[in-house]
Amino acid sequence: MPCVADWLNNPFSIVQGIFAQNVSNSDWEKKVTEYFREKLKENNATNWVPSLNDVPVHYLKPNSLVKFRCMVQDMFDPEFYMGVYETVDPNTNGRVLHFGKYRDVAECGPQQEIDLNSSQTVTSERQTFYCVPVPGESAWVKEISFFLTELVLCYTDSYISASQARVSPSTSYTPSRHKRSYEEDEDMDLHPSKQKEQHMGNTVLTDNSSGGDIHGCGEPKRLETEASAGHHLISLNCSPPLDLNFPLPGEKGPACLVKVYESWDSFKVNDVLEVYGILSVDPVLSIVNNEERDSSTLDPMESMDTAEEQRVHSPPASLVPRIHVILAQKLQHINPLLPACLNEEESKTCEYLNLTSLHVLVSNFMSELSPVRAELLGFLTHALLGDSLAAEYLILHLISTVYARRDVLPLGKFTVNLSGCPRNSIFTEHIYHIIQQLVPASYRLQMTIENMNHSRFIPHKDYAANRLVSGVLQLASNTSLVVDETQLEQGQLDPTGVHNVTALGNLITWQKVDYDFSYHQMEFPCNINVLITSEGRSLLPSDCQVHLQPQINPPNMEEYMNSLLTAVLPSVLNKFRIYLSLLRLLDYSISDEVTKAVEDDFVEMRKNDPESITADDLHRTLLVARFLSLSAGQTTLSRERWLRAKQLEALRKARLQQQKCVNGNEL
Repeated sequence: MPCVADWLNNPFSIVQGIFAQNVSNSDWEKKVTEYFREKLKENNATNWVPSLNDVPVHYLKPNSLVKFRCMVQDMFDPEFYMGVYETVDPNTNGRVLHFGKYRDVAECGPQQEIDLNSSQTVTSERQTFYCVPVPGESAWVKEISFFLTELVLCYTDSYISASQARVSPSTSYTPSRHKRSYEEDEDMDLHPSKQKEQHMGNTVLTDNSSGGDIHGCGEPKRLETEASAGHHLISLNCSPPLDLNFPLPGEKGPACLVKVYESWDSFKVNDVLEVYGILSVDPVLSIVNNEERDSSTLDPMESMDTAEEQRVHSPPASLVPRIHVILAQKLQHINPLLPACLNEEESKTCEYLNLTSLHVLVSNFMSELSPVRAELLGFLTHALLGDSLAAEYLILHLISTVYARRDVLPLGKFTVNLSGCPRNSIFTEHIYHIIQQLVPASYRLQMTIENMNHSRFIPHKDYAANRLVSGVLQLASNTSLVVDETQLEQGQLDPTGVHNVTALGNLITWQKVDYDFSYHQMEFPCNINVLITSEGRSLLPSDCQVHLQPQINPPNMEEYMNSLLTAVLPSVLNKFRIYLSLLRLLDYSISDEVTKAVEDDFVEMRKNDPESITADDLHRTLLVARFLSLSAGQTTLSRERWLRAKQLEALRKARLQQQKCVNGNEL
């Protein structure tokens, strides 16, 4: 039986063995997938696989099994490749079949050549996703993911074997490879002869083009996956640095070309995936791409790609590695403290989830829910300067999620406007920092005139490069977006600023972003938790305004806020994180009996106060009741929770009315 080192360090040996045993039929592909699926279901096996999120690519062994937690930022056109190809030895006329799946480079033995016109050649199709790390992913997610991997490896008998794929620098690179800077990578791409002398071996890029019976392995040949026969001339010395197209400014981490072979229709832009596949960083990819860019002898009329498109779609493998996916799973969440799939339906489709302890884990935590909620409420009350009502609403906001859509109306969104925040204070910055410690992904958008007028909020299509250029609002589901309106000062919004504010309002109201495709707009639904901090009532729409009423006034705000996080034990902080992630995934329902009672209660409320009680009030109170129930671990609405929701709403509205009386036109 293959050991850990085989399927981790050399997955091609596993694929080759299965291919050789089943070469006469197409079942070999299913058997490869099934083999790795079963391997990853073994106890803690997923933690044996090195992650591109944790380990720099230059420390990973080429052609080893890796995993990557990412968001689909863009989808490129499908490409064709040689799924099976045949090589021939000109001296003996001996023929050998090879698989091209999971490869960028087709390999053949010494003295062998590829027969492009062989009747055994099988042309297949694959989809390429451009994937980036989850935008705004919290540092604690990365730290815990890495810690769990290290912990499992340390207590695994196969630690030495499993860790080889993670910490051994590639032997196919020069010793200075793992220290080369971005500029040096660019220099190697500008002067591919430096690499060609080292890496020109018996390899050829997989090709399904016709144009000759035999193709030798001595020279790399262009992969015919992007339907291009030639490219326009481009001066690399004048080309700008490669933009990795991260949605948020200041983001770091690897961008990858993820090549999917099965069920790619089930994935879409902005989905969060965890992929397990074979890492491809072959320097030959950069050599071939550079040669094509430099080629000026090809007929421009035959070229399907522009030089810019070629540059974007085939970046240097050292900067944008390729992952050939064996297994891929759409993630409900990215909290490493919880299993990847939690609800029953999703668990059935999880590729590599071990369900043995799933229900036990959830049940055990649900039994401890009440004290965890009480601790979290106390923690947030202190963070909000002693305001327990605002802390209650903040908990409800943090567990809210869009659970359904009725026509164009997103159900379950709960955007909160926390007004009464000190202007130009570090208070809002620290509130965001606390939220960042609780949720897996977040971003603080400082709503200044400068940012509104100059930031790119809306993703747009670049037709010259044939790619989707990202924007700040291209975020993964369940990201917490904190809009800091206390930074807003007097000034003039230009057309870009107006467009950005409109887009932000549409995201809040409809939970959608209209991507700009120049000739038309395309709606992309989203599920973003938006918290607006402001001095007065926000200029942006919201589902609920809560006016902050501080009960304490710390002499040193920064010291006070920092001491809050310092005082919380890491184990308690982890309980908060599990609590908030778990509750937003629970199902919820209202019985017919309670529905009738709520309707009767609303009619009575309208009778008593017909002017101030509206349908919007009923909708909001039902939302508050929903999240109150879930926050207590209850998946159905009870009479008690309904009354508590009415009480919270009455307190909130009374506070707003009081503020209106104080400030006149405050509301």
